[in-house]
Amino acid sequence: MSEATLIGLASVGLMLVLIYAGMYVAVALATLSFIGVWLIRGDAVIASNLLALAVNDAISDYVFGVVPLFVLMGLLVAVADIGKDTFEVAEQLLRRIRGGLGVATVAANAVFAAITGISIASAAVFTKVAVPEMLRHGYAPRFSVGVVAGSSVLGMLIPPSLLLILFGVLTERSIGDLFIAGIIPGIVLSLAYIIGIVLMATLRPSWVYSDANRDFAADQKPQMGLGEIASKMFPIVLLIGLVLGGIYGGVFTPVEAGAIGAAGALGIAFAKRRLDWSGLWKVLVETAHITAAVCFIIISASLYSRMLAISGVTELLRILIVDTGLGFPGLLAVFVLVVLVLGTILDSSSIMLITIPLVLPALTGFGTDLIWFGIVTVIAIEIGLLTPPFGIAVFVIKATLGTDSPITLKDIFAGALPFAVIMFLVLLIIIAFPKFTTALL
Repeated sequence: MSEATLIGLASVGLMLVLIYAGMYVAVALATLSFIGVWLIRGDAVIASNLLALAVNDAISDYVFGVVPLFVLMGLLVAVADIGKDTFEVAEQLLRRIRGGLGVATVAANAVFAAITGISIASAAVFTKVAVPEMLRHGYAPRFSVGVVAGSSVLGMLIPPSLLLILFGVLTERSIGDLFIAGIIPGIVLSLAYIIGIVLMATLRPSWVYSDANRDFAADQKPQMGLGEIASKMFPIVLLIGLVLGGIYGGVFTPVEAGAIGAAGALGIAFAKRRLDWSGLWKVLVETAHITAAVCFIIISASLYSRMLAISGVTELLRILIVDTGLGFPGLLAVFVLVVLVLGTILDSSSIMLITIPLVLPALTGFGTDLIWFGIVTVIAIEIGLLTPPFGIAVFVIKATLGTDSPITLKDIFAGALPFAVIMFLVLLIIIAFPKFTTALL
């Protein structure tokens, strides 16, 4: 084993140590990449030039413009109370089903995901909208927060998805194809959640209701007329049609669809009088913050993948996989296991940045369909949003509930556990039947 390869392997170990110590992942990746190239080449100037090239190449592509546009659209959609309108309509249509408000939360989150792409936004919005309504109707607190946590991950699977955009940038695959590939798996996961909720409410009502002898979902509210339902759903249908319909129909590129979607969301927010000029400025500033963070992450990941290639670590991994006879099934099993473990301590973007550069050369060698692999990766990563001790979706829900809420972090993790199990089962289905991801391509 060469000295360069040893340096690359040492950087992987040191990276995990730094991340466990609390260093921001992008900073750790960039620092170790610079030091690694410096040690391998013996020249700090070369390392500096590599850093400069990575900064330029990683985010200079036209397609990268999709990130700020979809982030902006997602934030505008949240401001416009579209999530609230979607839940109210779903509640009206589905509350007579056992576990109906839970089903309504999943359905509303699926629709909301189709116009946002950010799981954290979904978790925050539906904690405010759905949890108080479920508690008022006598649903168990753990179930109420658990169904919000579970369904919030749909925001990263159902297109548009910020995580799919990141995967597309890292692997140089079509973001439009990744979006289309996520549609059927997103529907499958939503249906799996709904079936799981109905089964829980029927077979284990104590998991769903505070009083297992009463179906609180059937409590009556003033009926919503067809006109009111149509007025609430029209902006949602319009945005979904513009964004996904434009991409799927070949009318827009993903970047153009992001621009159209952001403009449409802006118009809806102003038309509903949910946004003024000061609020718009806050949204723009938050968009800039999120975009800058994503840019930094992608630049660092690009730099780290180049350092690994120079060190020979990626080639070493490919040779080890071939020599040990592990094969693609073994590689996939190890990859999913590593991602699930990392999900307990890291956020979604960081997991993707660490793992994809390491396995990409081996995946290419096996001739893997990276579009399918991208969906598998996103589902595996998103399970981590629900698992302790990190579980970022859980912490977002707790923060949104406020410090005075009697619902604890333990309650939210316990409530989310059945949905994490359902996600894992869907992951196995997508692995076993790749056609679910490629049927629409």
